[in-house]
Amino acid sequence: MISNQILQNTIEGLKTITRVDICVMDTEGKTLATTIGNAEEYESAVLTFVDSPADSQVLAGFQFFKVFDEHQLEYVILARGETDDVYMIGKLAAFQIQNLLVAYKERYDKDNFIKNLLLDNLLLVDIYNRAKKLHIETDVRRVVFIIETKNEKDTNALETVRSLFSGKTKDFITAVDEKNIILVKELKPNETYDDMTRTAKVILDMLNTEAMTKAHVAFGTIINEIKDVSRSYKEAKMALDVGKIFYSGRNVVAYSNLGIGRLIYQLPMPLCKMFIREIFDGKSPDDFDEETLTTINKFFENSLNVSETSRQLYIHRNTLVYRLDKLQKSTNLDLRVFDDAITFKIALMVVKYMKYMENQEF
Repeated sequence: MISNQILQNTIEGLKTITRVDICVMDTEGKTLATTIGNAEEYESAVLTFVDSPADSQVLAGFQFFKVFDEHQLEYVILARGETDDVYMIGKLAAFQIQNLLVAYKERYDKDNFIKNLLLDNLLLVDIYNRAKKLHIETDVRRVVFIIETKNEKDTNALETVRSLFSGKTKDFITAVDEKNIILVKELKPNETYDDMTRTAKVILDMLNTEAMTKAHVAFGTIINEIKDVSRSYKEAKMALDVGKIFYSGRNVVAYSNLGIGRLIYQLPMPLCKMFIREIFDGKSPDDFDEETLTTINKFFENSLNVSETSRQLYIHRNTLVYRLDKLQKSTNLDLRVFDDAITFKIALMVVKYMKYMENQEF
């Protein structure tokens, strides 16, 4: 069903052009949109017209017209005046709203199809049959973006994203839950993941300036068949979660760049707990003091370079060596040794993952 605001905008635009007052009512005589001040006075006339077999009629100084949706009467249009010019304007208004009905129904059908496609609710044969009926190409390159907004049911953010891609009729924007906006974007043959990152940054900038909202954007891998849209969507969802756990400083996360975080995210919780017990002997990285954690993180940031780490921490090289020796005694891991450093880094990431999963349970 067309929103009343769209109907109001349509008839106000027609009045601006034609200077003829127009009113749209439903089949029960309730006013949906109008440029007429006393439209409610014509409720009984509309009900009489609804029951008549005529598609148009002149009554009480107005031209009445019916608008059907697949033989089902949906709207009655009133145009003020009894001249042939007003009749023509009324017919144009009816034609315009009829086309809006078709367009909105097609949009709803496509939106419903894309939602079911994302959620893997369609059989393979149904995907191709429905795509053909809806005139959606099946063998073009696409990628799925997930835009997570700070607020639930953020209609401003949804409309901002829609307006950004409104000229691109082969892109689909929908929502499958309270916080996430989904963009299924069709790609040109030469577009790459770098282009996807730039698109994500444009979305973030628009949401920040137009909708005044902070967001995170994740996207899956590029797919070539419409049947694989759900896979790209699942990858984008994983990228969003993995980004929250391991790359909290990033606003844009690509599934193809998740690295070891993607592997850890798929580990079962019992295996994670067993690994942490083996590495830290029942302890937790949370038990380390702030100074030790800062030293560890800075050491990793500088690719295990002792000189550069001590310089950035404003401490003597020997002080850093002392801290690393102390850590080795408590964990049996020497971060200056590559294999031990990898083990320690993975252990820290596993702990982050475990904390995230525990918080999700509450």
